[in-house]
Amino acid sequence: MAQEIDLLALGRGEKSAWDAFVRRYSGLIVSAVRGVAHGGGDVEDLVQEVFVRLCKDGFRLLKTYDPARAGLSTWLTIVARSTARDALRRRQLALTPLDAVPERLLATDAAPREKLKLPDGLLSPRQKLVLSMLYDQDMEVAEIAVALGVDPQTVRSTHHKAMLKLRSHFSIEQQ
Repeated sequence: MAQEIDLLALGRGEKSAWDAFVRRYSGLIVSAVRGVAHGGGDVEDLVQEVFVRLCKDGFRLLKTYDPARAGLSTWLTIVARSTARDALRRRQLALTPLDAVPERLLATDAAPREKLKLPDGLLSPRQKLVLSMLYDQDMEVAEIAVALGVDPQTVRSTHHKAMLKLRSHFSIEQQ
């Protein structure tokens, strides 16, 4: 019960609740991030990114935690790992020299693009929803999983299957 009260106090922005939360869970988050970093990357910076993500937008992500789905420690571990992985990927992309990127990949259209019209029945409603949440709403996999009440791996699998269908459909059309 105290765990829920702390989360409610966090949502209200109470500094004492945040301090207690950081004291209690920082070790867990450091451990989760260290497991993803594999000795590479600055663990302290990655941990900082996790905490920033948790309190961003008025603790929006933290407010999505559902104790009926998982323990807070499990949920925080998943969030910490996915945040660290995303940060490491972004850093790796940032290390690519701009001169090494083909010019065609840097070009943008001045006109806004139309939304792609998909044939009825190509994607399932869940696949459409996951793609919309990922690309239109710019949500993270962990956030989508919580919103849909599914495992994060289910979100990744749904995304992968949808992309395979789209690639297959559009590669056939272009031939």
